Amino acid sequence: MISRRSFLATSSAAAATSLAAPALAFDLDNQFMPQEVTIRTQLEPGQILILPRAHFLYFVTGPNTARRYGVGVGKAGLEFTGQAVIQVKKEWPTWRPTNEMIERAPAAYGKFKDNDFVEPGGPKNPLGARALYLFQNGRDTYFRIHGTTQPSSIGQSVSNGCIRMINDHVIDLYQRVPTGTKVTVI
Repeated sequence: MISRRSFLATSSAAAATSLAAPALAFDLDNQFMPQEVTIRTQLEPGQILILPRAHFLYFVTGPNTARRYGVGVGKAGLEFTGQAVIQVKKEWPTWRPTNEMIERAPAAYGKFKDNDFVEPGGPKNPLGARALYLFQNGRDTYFRIHGTTQPSSIGQSVSNGCIRMINDHVIDLYQRVPTGTKVTVI
């Protein structure tokens, strides 16, 4: 039988451990962790290549080398393709779904219907810790490379078109890319 002293000591140690290092609520496959890889591309260093079907974003760092990140991408019919430029970068961005998103999923976005409510930046915001805003010909595409409150969506095609990243990973990318960075999505 366990003594009261042993029980209290064990309970205290378990509580301290869980506070110091919270367990992840999901397991991210190692292939989606940031890593340096060899890549065959004609893109210049400093550009971004996104391969939605493979669920990878590549930040080209040199000839035939890139830093690869796992991403979540748009559902069929909602994905972005083409070329864009990162024209705006925001830390802890605010967010509001587009009118099309509200119409497509009124149950999910009902609190935004018929008002001007904007979700403030912070840990509960769907754009996560950072957002890189994609523009074409000086116009906002409304597509973003951003963090997520749904880290288990990495490696899946489930978003409304944006490119999702683990918050720590998008913070890393955000620090590496300036505004004006070219992005190619194929």
